[in-house]
Amino acid sequence: MAELRTDRLLLRSWRESDLAPWAAMNADPQVREFFPGVLSREQSMASAARFQADLDRRGWGWWALEVRATGEFVGFTGLDPVDEEASFTGVEAGWRLARSAWGHGYATEAAAAVLAFGFETLALPEILAFTTATNLRSRAVMRRLGMTHDPADDFDDPNVPDGPLRRRVVYRLPSGAQRAVGR
Repeated sequence: MAELRTDRLLLRSWRESDLAPWAAMNADPQVREFFPGVLSREQSMASAARFQADLDRRGWGWWALEVRATGEFVGFTGLDPVDEEASFTGVEAGWRLARSAWGHGYATEAAAAVLAFGFETLALPEILAFTTATNLRSRAVMRRLGMTHDPADDFDDPNVPDGPLRRRVVYRLPSGAQRAVGR
């Protein structure tokens, strides 16, 4: 399984010590603001186990994110095939960070490493990212990465109840168009 490193971050396998802070993150209403709700400890544990199983099977996926200087677990960043029920196909980049890690540029730095891995190692022709229309912080990361948004790609997520969180915006980055951000 590949580990990815940036100047400040390590994207790595999940560890037992990640589980408590991961569960705390997913129980934080601010971290989960753009999701239908918070996750229980059991749901968080199950997601971390799925993420690690994907990393073990494919060698890539949703990596645990660690600050190299301190060893602190601060969330996840990675790549994953778009869900089968989506109206489009491809591989998405994503991230979720603990509130204590917000505002340090970690999401952009880690996502830039993930994009480089996706294009250089996996030879992906394009990488997508999507979020709720109202998630301005994630949309700003997508723009900093050089991703572009076409409103014609936007969709209503069938897994989200009617309401403001249902509308998703899609950003795309074709191979060769990535910027040298955070590398």
